Amino acid sequence: MHPLLRFTLDLFEPVPASGTGSEAPEARPRSRPATPAAPPILATGHAVHFRHPHASREVRLGHALVAYEFKRGQRRSIGFSVGPHGLAVRAPKWVPLVEVDAALQEKSAWILRKLQEVRERHARLAEHTIDWRDGASLPFLGQLVVLKLDPAHGFAAAGAELIAADAPPPNATAAAPGGPQAMTLRLSLPRHASADQIRDVVQAWLMRQAKRVFQERLDHFAPLLGVQWKKLALSNAGTRWGSARADGAIRLNWRLIHFKMAVLDYVVAHELSHLREMNHGPRFWDAVHSVVPDYALLRRQLKDEAAPRWA
Repeated sequence: MHPLLRFTLDLFEPVPASGTGSEAPEARPRSRPATPAAPPILATGHAVHFRHPHASREVRLGHALVAYEFKRGQRRSIGFSVGPHGLAVRAPKWVPLVEVDAALQEKSAWILRKLQEVRERHARLAEHTIDWRDGASLPFLGQLVVLKLDPAHGFAAAGAELIAADAPPPNATAAAPGGPQAMTLRLSLPRHASADQIRDVVQAWLMRQAKRVFQERLDHFAPLLGVQWKKLALSNAGTRWGSARADGAIRLNWRLIHFKMAVLDYVVAHELSHLREMNHGPRFWDAVHSVVPDYALLRRQLKDEAAPRWA
């Protein structure tokens, strides 16, 4: 591999994978940059634009115009990273811009694919942003819950109560689109409650439920794995779902309460398995598999199914 053309990827996922990250395929030095085929997402013939907020240079890659952040520094290779803001390029001080452009063309298909993945992820997050108002909805253990402001129950000591979904009408012939009816989370708040008030009450309720459910699942899986957990703390981390220490202390992100129980169980089993193996080696994954055989599928679901965005 030519030392000038080493590429790295940093997608800034909400929950990082257990590995060290993924690398773009090696690029072979060429006298002339190849003309890449436009990826399927850009095959309509219409120009697509990707712009980094701190862009200082731009390049046309296939049908796309990419404005990227460019910096030089003390390094030996050209590096590309695709993060939440777009494409960033780092190059040694001695490399001419023509070689940077050639490297971009060389890896254009890879860059465009990663940029599109980031764009699609942003779109999914936008769709899942919670609108804090009467009638808003959010997932709780994989089921839809609708918020209902109910001042009749006294808002001075604001709280929340989960109400099961109403039974379908006797003359109903089919289930409503989208599956079973949603449950209702009744909030002891006035009709004029602000978005911040609604969010705070819902978050407090969710965190109470998270602690209760996490403790139950820890107690369930710990004896199956032959380990003992000593302490549970709730985390609000933006990039990590859980962690474990050798002394038996477990931290779990309370936002896991949005996911279905099977996904939550995978994370609990994952962290408890670290009390046996403080690494991600084969014996660690064997321990996870012993209690959650379909952990690989659940792990992908945790990565692919976006949790609600708390605006």
